[in-house]
Amino acid sequence: MIIGIPKEIKPDEYRAAITPAGVDMLTKAGHTVLVEASATMETGISNDDLKAAGATLAATHAEVFERADLIVKVKEPMPAEYGLFRPGQCLFTYLHLAAERPLTEVLLKAKVFGIAYETVELPGNLKPILTPMSEIAGRMSIQEGAKYLERPQGGKGILLGGLPGVAPANVLIFGGGVVGSYAARVAAALGARVTVTDVNLARLQYLADIMPENVTTILSNPYTIRELVR
Repeated sequence: MIIGIPKEIKPDEYRAAITPAGVDMLTKAGHTVLVEASATMETGISNDDLKAAGATLAATHAEVFERADLIVKVKEPMPAEYGLFRPGQCLFTYLHLAAERPLTEVLLKAKVFGIAYETVELPGNLKPILTPMSEIAGRMSIQEGAKYLERPQGGKGILLGGLPGVAPANVLIFGGGVVGSYAARVAAALGARVTVTDVNLARLQYLADIMPENVTTILSNPYTIRELVR
């Protein structure tokens, strides 16, 4: 099989769908890995790194779509890519088709077999590809929140962890799922006073067992939320 890795063209998307390790594994399994030149440039992985691992470089975006049986991406195709699909081609990426009717219609018309990362599920409702994205989102939420507490960003100049003689900041997190739990971990590690709310009591009991002492869990309801936000 020819597996194609095009460069991501969605604005502000700097990731790539493969690493040299992935290239090495796929080529040793007998596949051809066709990577658009500079597809991994923003990640710090060079074309030489990919070639050393066994990748074949494609000169253009269109060449990847033209030759590959399987297109592997990070994000959903952009309008500029809609005309590049071939009937019978397989697309493996985050698709989020519920919010993308035009893309859904394009894939149906092109007779593309799409597999959405966010729908891949293992027994026990485990989502092995979606979960890492949620972990990233949770970690980054605190990083971004802390940034906007800084005075140059229009914040109040609050340090999340406080310091001797100054109380730490209060962080309120709605939902104790994957995103919320990772946000709580990062905020707690920075020294903030963290409150996690959720409607699932069993989840709160689990979080209470594993989180540090500066994390409080509270059952979510409208009255409690109003008080906590205030």
